[in-house]
Amino acid sequence: MDEQLRELAAEMAGELHWDAKMRILYATDASAYRALPLAVAFPRDVHDLQLLIAFARQQCTSLIPRTAGTSLAGQVVGNGIVVDVSRYFTEIQEINSVEKWVRVQPGVVRDELNLLLRPYGLFFGPETSTANRAMIGGMVGNNSCGSNSLIYQSTREYTLEIEALLSDGSAVSFKALSFADLCAKCTLPSLEGNLYRHMRSLLSDYGNQEEIRKQFPKKEVTRRNTGYAIDLLLDSDPFTAGADPFNFCKLICGSEGTLAFITSVTLRLVDLPTEPSVLLCAHFSQVEDALSANLIALRYKPLVSELMDRYILDCTKNNIEQRENRFFVQGDPGAILVVEYAGRTVEEAYATIADVEQAMRQAGLGYHFPVVSGSDKKRVWNLRKAGLGLLSNTPGDEKPVAVIEDTAVAVEDLPAYIAEFNRLLASYGLYAVHYAHAATGELHLRPILNLKTEEGRSQFRRVATAIAKLVKKYKGSLSGEHGDGRLRGEFIPLMIGQHNYRLLQAIKKQWDPHGIFNPGKIVDTAAMDSALRYDEVKPFRQAIPSVFRYEGQHILQHAEQCNGSGDCRKTELSGGTMCPSYMATRREEDTTRARANILREMLSTSTKANPFDHEEIKEVMDLCLSCKGCKSECPSNVDMAKLKADFQQAYYDANGVPLRSWLIGHVDRIMRFLVPISPLYNWAVSHPVVGRWAKQLLGFATARNLPLLAGQSLANWFKSRPRKQALQRKKIYFFFDEFTNLHDVEIGKKAILLLEGLGYGVEAIKHPASGRALLSKGFLREAKRLANRQVALFSSLLQKDHYLVGVEPSAILSFRDEYIDLVEEDRLGDAKALARRALTVEEFLYQELVDGAFAADRFHEEPKHMLLHAHCQQKAWGLQDKVAQLLRVPKNYTVDVLPSGCCGMAGSFGYEQEHYVLSQQIGELLLFPKLREKPANAVVAAPGTSCRQQIKEGLAVQALHPVEILFAALKPGDGSR
Repeated sequence: MDEQLRELAAEMAGELHWDAKMRILYATDASAYRALPLAVAFPRDVHDLQLLIAFARQQCTSLIPRTAGTSLAGQVVGNGIVVDVSRYFTEIQEINSVEKWVRVQPGVVRDELNLLLRPYGLFFGPETSTANRAMIGGMVGNNSCGSNSLIYQSTREYTLEIEALLSDGSAVSFKALSFADLCAKCTLPSLEGNLYRHMRSLLSDYGNQEEIRKQFPKKEVTRRNTGYAIDLLLDSDPFTAGADPFNFCKLICGSEGTLAFITSVTLRLVDLPTEPSVLLCAHFSQVEDALSANLIALRYKPLVSELMDRYILDCTKNNIEQRENRFFVQGDPGAILVVEYAGRTVEEAYATIADVEQAMRQAGLGYHFPVVSGSDKKRVWNLRKAGLGLLSNTPGDEKPVAVIEDTAVAVEDLPAYIAEFNRLLASYGLYAVHYAHAATGELHLRPILNLKTEEGRSQFRRVATAIAKLVKKYKGSLSGEHGDGRLRGEFIPLMIGQHNYRLLQAIKKQWDPHGIFNPGKIVDTAAMDSALRYDEVKPFRQAIPSVFRYEGQHILQHAEQCNGSGDCRKTELSGGTMCPSYMATRREEDTTRARANILREMLSTSTKANPFDHEEIKEVMDLCLSCKGCKSECPSNVDMAKLKADFQQAYYDANGVPLRSWLIGHVDRIMRFLVPISPLYNWAVSHPVVGRWAKQLLGFATARNLPLLAGQSLANWFKSRPRKQALQRKKIYFFFDEFTNLHDVEIGKKAILLLEGLGYGVEAIKHPASGRALLSKGFLREAKRLANRQVALFSSLLQKDHYLVGVEPSAILSFRDEYIDLVEEDRLGDAKALARRALTVEEFLYQELVDGAFAADRFHEEPKHMLLHAHCQQKAWGLQDKVAQLLRVPKNYTVDVLPSGCCGMAGSFGYEQEHYVLSQQIGELLLFPKLREKPANAVVAAPGTSCRQQIKEGLAVQALHPVEILFAALKPGDGSR
């Protein structure tokens, strides 16, 4: 097959890959399934798709269409060619603001489409929790909807026209047809004509009509994705008098790429809502009360009603980003119902909420009813949307499994259905997580299972079968929005009857006689407990050696926390930091998910004594910037920087250490040695010939300027100066990180003088470097020894009101991040205690500001406007807003926080020759464009030394550390100036 694939690749304008690495990365989605594809294609145009269709027919293989790969039922897992349209099929082809429609290619991201439509006052209504990376093709394939489906329904209701390729490669356009147009289509002597003739015959048959109306979910179930939507086609003209015109788009929506290959979609748009809305976040002691209250809430015509149970809420406690979004949560409720109401005025919305609360209280339901409005609403919805990923947050092999998480019943039946559901689960000794769409009768329900064990896999099947029968009892839909795929396809005969299932099989055969479009999904599906992720892992490795501690789990289990939800595929337009390399390249192999997938696969199946010794891991890890964005923004808390460092150490063990990596990892030692000859060093690295030669020799980008050395270290300056009398009771031990101590000495001086100017006593002791460079290059055993020394040194010094304060965020934050996972067990308690007192200088001053230790009167009142670009690791720890608030302390100081993500430098990453271009591309995503637009008198604030270097080299703009800005703002005569 290699030769045939090579010939196909030569014909395509796009790319085709069949190497092991790419096949592994596309072997999974967000489901429990795994299948190695034959190849992965990135078609550039429709002609490429036609080549792929012809190839699949000739070679008796299949095509699996894929966009973001976030499907939960195994829809994009298969052994054929995965066709990823997210790279090139991304064009918004036409916007008609008068008629309110838009035509797009399938790789357009839903949220990005709506950003473009906003100036027109329009938007595409259906929303998923994955909307910042979900693409229109996938939404059509799954007939996606989400939290707002009570008002905006599903993708099907907005799909006006679909352009697609049929299984013979012919291009077709599906849209609403009058009776005359439908008759004309039936006369076509082509595959398209066959499709219309077959469907007319099938739906005209009275016996079929009776069976469809009898067996499909009852009409009150608005979320219905079970099988092909022939029940909805039956409810169209000419089969139902006075109904909507016949439109094959209703069938294509929810067909999961099994009938045709979509090339373009025309979507109906609606006006942006203008009425203000308010959230009621009602707290309940148990889920059952929340479901009863939901029926009360619906009587008052809400926009949305969403549920989160205790299990989901507990998961948010351990997620750095989502902890900040728990501001409205009081205590430990059994469930929270988030209900949104709109009104012509905010007051009208509040009045409705008051009526709802009163009705719930009168019914004896709920005990706390906070109301959220304005920008805080987004924080509540972010907490709810994070639920899917947060479920994988639990350490160990038992996980909440997506097996019965998509059932939908009529909303009136929901309380009784859930009560029976929970009794049934309890009979198996199980319980489930409950969350999501209470308004429309669908809760995402996930039992806790261990699919690595025979018992877990047995429960997987038994539970799925029992719940399918329960859903049938309520005439519900086994899939409400996530699709059938290979998870629920087996149960479709039960859900709609054998007669109707044979109709679906006949439709598939008519549309795709050779079985080339995503076979084994919806119809003729393999057993739902086959091709699971862990089927081939025998014997399974129970422990993989690592240097880092992974609390409550081993390194493989930490990688397995990635459930494939694809949050790392969001782009720069969605905000946040994760994942900067993907934002720049838009390649799956550069996502955090890809890195977790390659680790899971290799660590599970490798036969090598050192399972990290694989070039495939090295290649996928290469563009990880260790920015720590995933530590906070990944809802599953996958810390890829930590995993990468462990991989690097193990890879060195097997393959040796490259010279450049050794030099970077030990740069503090080298620079300390060079301080006495700093003028010679600075001349050499700055010289146009000598410097260029040195950079080329060492593998650094010649376009970069290497950092210069100070003539005197900060520590020596501190020792040689007179001591200052402290006015405040709190004592500070200053941390002389290697960057501030040897390069950014003037910034370090201003930090110390600022602290002293505000009345704090600053002490210093001799201590090792932070080890940040060792960590970034994977020298973990050395970093471990250093961490033990640091903890032993400082933990005994920091008593009450004593703090360890540092300037460079990545260095001082090592105390609360990597050190805790590196130190020996007997030092862990000391390390955790020390971490609470190891603060960035801005964090310490913000804390003191809140405590009232100083105020704006310590600074002058001259106006100044600043643009703040926070360090990635500050963002990861939620410190960005504290820096901004501190900079706003002087009267007339204003700060705009840039939504800039990672700057692209990331320590040594941007200096390295092979990474230089990507580093600049990352800078150009948002940071550079935002700074080019800055007002002439605006000051750029950047706490990170790498960030300041990137800004200086990329834009010739001098960024200042916040302590420089605040020191300059101190009033004279305070003893420090």
